Amino acid sequence: METMISFSAPSFLHIPTPHEPTTPPLRKSMFFSTTTTNTTTQLTNSPLLSIVHGNKSKSKLFTALSPSPLTESSNTPEAETEVEPKGEKFDWYSQWYPVMPICDLDKRAPHGKKVLGIDVVVWWDRNESAWKVFDDACPHRLAPLSEGRIDQWGRLQCVYHGWCFNGSGDCKLIPQAPPDAPPFHTFKKACVAAYPSTVQNGMLWFWPNSDPQYKDILERKKPPYIPEIDDPSYTSLMGNRDIPYGYEVLIENLMDPAHVPYAHYGIMRTQKPKGI
Repeated sequence: METMISFSAPSFLHIPTPHEPTTPPLRKSMFFSTTTTNTTTQLTNSPLLSIVHGNKSKSKLFTALSPSPLTESSNTPEAETEVEPKGEKFDWYSQWYPVMPICDLDKRAPHGKKVLGIDVVVWWDRNESAWKVFDDACPHRLAPLSEGRIDQWGRLQCVYHGWCFNGSGDCKLIPQAPPDAPPFHTFKKACVAAYPSTVQNGMLWFWPNSDPQYKDILERKKPPYIPEIDDPSYTSLMGNRDIPYGYEVLIENLMDPAHVPYAHYGIMRTQKPKGI
């Protein structure tokens, strides 16, 4: 995850004056904005700060690399070279992510979770004998499906108007629709986004992209597997906690052993902290 702090700045144009030498000295390479304004700024002999321009694209930097001095006839910024990031860009939404341990799920009711900022609903489809992960919003009025119920036919039912969905996200019933009305429930806009999901290592995983091209993603790419978890000779413990911060804060905390004897003083079996 990359963060760029940027601001917009006008173009810098150098106009020599009669008091300046005919050949201005060389100057250091600078970052230039591509914005054209009516403002003309004279460069001084003091060091100039590099400027990052973020007018349109936040992922591109433009830098002037030409070492040649500006002449009296030049009235445009130096040549610009686009700096492209090296390597492939990581797609956060084309990966498998764990949602919840199976031991913490109840097959009788839907569960609401938030993963990668996506609100999802987890529910047991007894017709397919599989756990399902849907977008937690009914396509009708965006009511949370996690507040709904599993009806007597094993479908996920919205708590607001009773719309029912099968394990593929298709709407199978709109109770308010007249019997002789067109089959509104079969329309694409009446369906809810269903994410690919699977169970591995006692954990429910999901692929946070409902595009049809990922429908068979499990056949092409599987979640990371830890054989020791399924090995009966090992002892494993599953748990589930909701914590109101991102994974990067949690990882930083787990990788910081210096805080343990102080933040967990009297709770965990650790060495006696210094100074106590």
